[in-house]
Amino acid sequence: MDEQNLLYFFTIAALPILLAITLHEASHGWMAQRLGDSTAKSEGRLSMNPLHHIDPIGTVVIPVVMVMLSGFLFGWAKPVPVDPRNFKHPLKDMAMVAVAGPGANLVMALFWTFFLALATHVLDGTWIGQPLFMMAEVGIKINLILMLLNLLPLPPLDGGRIVTGLLKPQAAIKFAQIEPYGIWILLLLLLTGFLGKVLWPLLQMCEKILYTLAGI
Repeated sequence: MDEQNLLYFFTIAALPILLAITLHEASHGWMAQRLGDSTAKSEGRLSMNPLHHIDPIGTVVIPVVMVMLSGFLFGWAKPVPVDPRNFKHPLKDMAMVAVAGPGANLVMALFWTFFLALATHVLDGTWIGQPLFMMAEVGIKINLILMLLNLLPLPPLDGGRIVTGLLKPQAAIKFAQIEPYGIWILLLLLLTGFLGKVLWPLLQMCEKILYTLAGI
């Protein structure tokens, strides 16, 4: 991807990517607060300001490098602080907090599906039609990627926390011990191509459903 195309891509993609990351993280904090833990709120992590959630390396450097080298968008934001000691049912409530992030991404994917339909059937041929179509495409893809990636049953991903919440306490403690190695396992799966083989068919299936909903 040359510099001009890369700049155009990030101009179009900036809004949906920042929204996807911000709402994903803020949703974790919102659910935690609903369940009795206000740690995220006290640290300003319920904010819709992307600057409160951006990790300079994981949100900026890594995604740019990955897109330039492989065309695959990969990165992360600062984790929302959650103190399970404030929950009535720590394991189950942590699972609910974990579900909130991918759930927000699903809602946003549907949100961008509406704009995809709008750009296709109402605004096609206008000056805003094509940019909005491309932005909606990015919005759908990034939210589906974040949803599917985070649902992988690997701590510290949301899917790992969901599995932990569903296990009996003794099994949950043992499973949670994987967490310090989780990011390295994830990177290994990415570099070996195994992650793509697992996620790509699921991503294509979800995209096909949403594009059908948009009438495309």
